[in-house]
Order: sequence, then structure tokens, then C-alpha cells
Amino acid sequence: MKLAELINIAGIAEIPNDYNPEITGVQSDSRKVEKGSLFVAVKGSTVDGHDYIKRAVERGAAAVIGERSTSTDHRNVAFITVADSADVLGRLASAWYGEPSRQMTVVGVTGTNGKTTIATLLYKLFRKLGYKAGLLSTVCNYIDDEATPTDHTTPDPLTIHRLMAKMVDAGCEYVFMEASSHAVDQKRISGIDFNGGIFTNLTRDHLDYHKTVENYLKAKKKFFDDLPASAFALTNADDKSGMVMLQNTSARKLTYSLRTMADFKSKIIESHFEGTQMDINGHDVYTHFVGRFNAYNLLAVYGAAVALDEDPEDILIALSALHPVSGRFETIHSPQGITAIVDYAHTPDALENVLNGIHEVLEGSGRVITVVGAGGNRDKGKRPLMAKEAVRQSDQLILTSDNPRFEEPDDIIGDMFAGLNASDKERTLCITDRKQAIKTAAALAKKGDVILIAGKGHEDYQEIKGVKHPFDDKEIIREIFKIEN
Repeated sequence: MKLAELINIAGIAEIPNDYNPEITGVQSDSRKVEKGSLFVAVKGSTVDGHDYIKRAVERGAAAVIGERSTSTDHRNVAFITVADSADVLGRLASAWYGEPSRQMTVVGVTGTNGKTTIATLLYKLFRKLGYKAGLLSTVCNYIDDEATPTDHTTPDPLTIHRLMAKMVDAGCEYVFMEASSHAVDQKRISGIDFNGGIFTNLTRDHLDYHKTVENYLKAKKKFFDDLPASAFALTNADDKSGMVMLQNTSARKLTYSLRTMADFKSKIIESHFEGTQMDINGHDVYTHFVGRFNAYNLLAVYGAAVALDEDPEDILIALSALHPVSGRFETIHSPQGITAIVDYAHTPDALENVLNGIHEVLEGSGRVITVVGAGGNRDKGKRPLMAKEAVRQSDQLILTSDNPRFEEPDDIIGDMFAGLNASDKERTLCITDRKQAIKTAAALAKKGDVILIAGKGHEDYQEIKGVKHPFDDKEIIREIFKIEN
């Protein structure tokens, strides 16, 4: 594709000096540049792409887009200056891959908790309804039924549009994706033509990046501010930030709630560890999900499907056949009558939700034993809050290692332990080795007890000093329970 055609489709700029080379690919990583590439210099949070323009030119870049000129010799290279190269990268990626999002119905899900569950359940729901669909999520990306691994909640723009182009080729009509606050702030979702957006909730998380809750909220809100009038914006009316998301959006405004009047309303009729009986907009439906927080997730899925013009009865039938997402309130029963729940909960609010869900269905005199840690090189301020929330609803708390990354695990555990009072500390053990912590919880548990193993959920690794070591909470507890996979 000629440079002029590419930037015209992306709606960017005029070509300087009428130099119009043939472009062989678009890259933002200078190491991937080949002869004829268009290199887009993006300033990231840790690396500035402008520092690598010279390297990109040496590797054969035919054109460069950036926010400022450099000392690099551009005589044989088209250099285009733009105001926001991160935003431009997304639009170029879309243009390069044939604007795939315009050929499908794309729905984004944002919020602190529930993104993965809602996006994944929508993907599964629409496949049950007979459609080919794609998924971009924390757990895994799917091109219809083909799984592709994922490293980020929301991938970089080039990866997103490349995957979407594959979805178009596979005949997908719908795409459901998580839209993290990082992705919104870093313009990773630029160039995507969204047909709908869903807001789950907003609680403390990622303040290592956003610095303040207000900045975190603004990143979420921008996603809705940018939705077109042709899209829908579905928000949780029960969350204190829910209606804020709709303040400046041009999209069709819709709400869901378990407590107040809304377009989509639900109440829990009966709940136990195997599932929940719910009323959704006057219809009785049994689901394989547990907890009030999951009732919100299912209601959001229902509302989005209705907003996409699916038949309510067909939606409810499909909902009743769905099962929890990997590592999200995943229940494992031992032959001795002990229940283990593996969940990705890694914020104070998520822990509260999961523990509330356990207590909603806990029968008799069963105790709750919680095993939890906190990730290294992330928001340190939430660590004592997580421990405080975990011990509040647990009979026994075991603080352990999560993904320490480049921090010392004992230092992270110490930060969590500092959030407990003297009485709380009497009910708390600190066991750095995560496998040993889970084994200890199982040894302490008796028939009727529940073990919550929180923080890692679907992850099958533990990241230590830059190395990902194999580790799967689900496999560990099955091994301890002597259950074959």
C-alpha cells in the first residue's frame, strides 16, 4: 500500500515533499522494522519510541511518524509530524488491516472487576446463539473457536487490529473485548469502531499507574465519552460511578441494577455453591454462577445482548447453559466435603465480593479460610486494605506470595500484615511459599469448610525476578484433594 493511501484512510496528514513510498508494514517497535516499513514513534510510560527513530531508519523504514523531529537524516525517508502518535498508531493499524472493526459488531467492557467474566460470557452466549464471534480478554483471545495466548488485558493496537482482521477472515460477526484503563489512557483502542460499551464498577486499583482515583475514573469515562451516537452505553446504576460514565456520552444510555429502577433489573431468588436462581426482568432463570457480584455480571450480559437486538427468551435459555470463566469463582470439591474456590480477586473490592458470595451460600457451621497475596511492583496502597478485607470475612487468613515480580515476597506480605490489628493478627499466618500456604489451608480445613485461594485465578505461572515459573492454583488444590483433572 502506498503511504498516501494509508494515511488517507487513517485520516492523518499530507505527505511532505510528495514523497510517496510503498509501505510494506506498520511497526512501533524498531526491532521489527523491515525495508519499506512505516515506523510510528510512540512515547510510552517507560520507553520513548522517538529515541529509536535512527535505528528504524537504519533498518530500512521508508517513512516515520512522530510527535517531534529528530537529528536523524530524513532525506530518503518521509517524516510526518503529528500531535498524538499513540492515537495515530491505532488508526494506522486499523487502515493497514482493512478497518476490520467496521466489518463486525464490537462491544467493549470496562471497570475494575468483572471485565473478563462479562466479555467472555458474551462471547460464549453469542456462539450459543449461532454466531461466529471473537474475544479479546485477560485469560485468552479467541478467533471463533481458535484460542490465541494473551499477555495483556488489552493488547497493543497492531495486535488488536491484526487479530480483528483474522476474525473477519474467519467470518466473525461479533467481537467482545476488555477495555482496561491503561488501554484507554495509552490509546491502545484507538481506531476501533465500537458498537457498545459496558461499565461494571470502579474501586481502587492501578494507582501505581494512574496516581489518583480521579485519574482512574477519567480513563474509564473517556471510553464512554468517545462512543458514537450509534452505539449503546450500558452502566451499573448501583455503582457510585455508574451514572458518571453516561454524563457526556452520545451513545444510547442504558442501565442495569439489583437495587433500583433500571432498564435491566434482577433479584436473587435462591443461591448455593452449584448455582443461583435469579429473576431477570420478570423472567425466572437458573444459572451456574454464585454470588451477588456474578448476578451483576450476568445482568450486564443480558442487557448487552438485548441492546444488540437478540430475543430475551433466547438469551435467558443460553445464559442458563453457561459456566464460570476459568479462575473466576471456580469451585473444586474434595471427597472429604471441603470446598475450594479459586478466584482472580486481587483488589479489596474483588475480595469483598467473592467473600460475600461465599457467605451468601455457606451452610451450617462451616468456616472460611482465605489464602491471598498481592502482586509486586503494583499499587502498594491496596495491600493493607486487601488483608483487612480478607480477614474481616475469614475465620483464618493465610498471607502468601502472589506474583512478587521484582520485589521481595516477604516485603509484600509485610505490607499486607501491617493493615491488621492485634486481634486480626491472631487469626493470620504468613507463609511465603504459595504451595505450602495452600497445603496448610487444606490441612486446617474440615468437612463443610471453604478455602478461598485468591489473587491468581486463571494464571498458570508465578512471576519471580522476571521469570515466569509454572504454577497453577487449581492444579495445586486438585493435587492436594487427590482429584484427577
